[in-house]
Amino acid sequence: MSYDSYENKNSNIEYASFYQMEHIQKSIFEYEKGAKMSKYKVCVYAVCKDEEQFVHRFMANLKEADMVIIGDTGSTDKTVQKFKENGAIVYEIPIKPWRFDKARNELLKFIPEDVDICVALDVDEVINVGWREALEEVWQPNSCLGRYQYIWSFNPDGSPAVQFVQHRIHARKNYHWIYPTHEVLEYTGKGKAEDVFIPGLVVEHYPDKSKDRSFNVELLELAMKEFPNDIRNLHYLGREYMFVNRYDDAILTLKKYLNHPLSEWSEERSASMRFIGRSYDAKGDYLQAKAWMLKAIAEIPYIRDAYIELAFLAYGKQDWNTVYYAVTDALKIKELNTLGYPSDPRGWNSDIYDLGSLACINLGLVDSAIEYAKQAARLSPEDERIKNNIIFMEQEKEMQEDRIWEAVNQRKKEKD
Repeated sequence: MSYDSYENKNSNIEYASFYQMEHIQKSIFEYEKGAKMSKYKVCVYAVCKDEEQFVHRFMANLKEADMVIIGDTGSTDKTVQKFKENGAIVYEIPIKPWRFDKARNELLKFIPEDVDICVALDVDEVINVGWREALEEVWQPNSCLGRYQYIWSFNPDGSPAVQFVQHRIHARKNYHWIYPTHEVLEYTGKGKAEDVFIPGLVVEHYPDKSKDRSFNVELLELAMKEFPNDIRNLHYLGREYMFVNRYDDAILTLKKYLNHPLSEWSEERSASMRFIGRSYDAKGDYLQAKAWMLKAIAEIPYIRDAYIELAFLAYGKQDWNTVYYAVTDALKIKELNTLGYPSDPRGWNSDIYDLGSLACINLGLVDSAIEYAKQAARLSPEDERIKNNIIFMEQEKEMQEDRIWEAVNQRKKEKD
């Protein structure tokens, strides 16, 4: 066909322009002019290794903290020097064999006992200006854990892509970290831990994509040995097997997760079904892949993620009826109904309309194809392929109308 098909590419997201250093400094100055007296002593802490490129940006946004404590696990670049130059307290904490929970727990030992609130960050993250005031607005003397919006990745236009609720702000006492990777805070106090959501506090993630993360499989396998009944890590292990192309292991592990009696969280169950579907697709079994995507939709039909994944799967096989079904049903969902499990941004950007337009043009639904393509263009105004598709589709509509009139005129001639 003469129009261009959608091509899904992994884009290299650059740092959002908002976080150019001049803007950060200006925002901090404006914040400091109106800052309130603090009710609590707040410490930001982070573990790092060879991350000198992030130090200045990381520290610039932490002037609102009472102290910043860094645990360096063996940097060979200028990370330690730069942190000290920017006012951080740095401790060297070599951890062998490596595991994230031990590194964070070791660093916790250096946080003074008179600190009230600990904010755990990674050095490739940016916390928004004004976070301190937002935190103190809701934190109470009996608060234990703080939850907040976390933006894990961005679309090329700088808008949030994958986002969810994170919870790495905690009281100084009665907490430690568990799990070798995908580590989480565990409450060790008595009674129920009181948590609060912090409106207006946002942490954004700008990772170093060159870093090797292949060790995650080994650490997750270790986590399952240490915590054999932990279904969260079972899900993560299955997903990680998929990431490293161990598709049979992924399918087996994720099915084990789904059959576990404690597997009750619908969003995570649906994601597991999608990952099984991806794995079957990678093995060349489209029917099984499609079946698992449909199961994922049935598990949680009110979020778009499984629909858009099914649409992409079917697009790859030019199964236009299935693409059309997935897109039209997904678009009936008007709100992002979850921040619990990471959301798939393709369900909310131009991709969903782009796929809808391609399905419609291949099914002969020209008017709908044009409308979907125009919606896609509104969300991705710089995409030349989408613009060209609109031109082609409008030409196709004109030719279709001409053919209809020719048929009508021919019919009249036959009657005459």
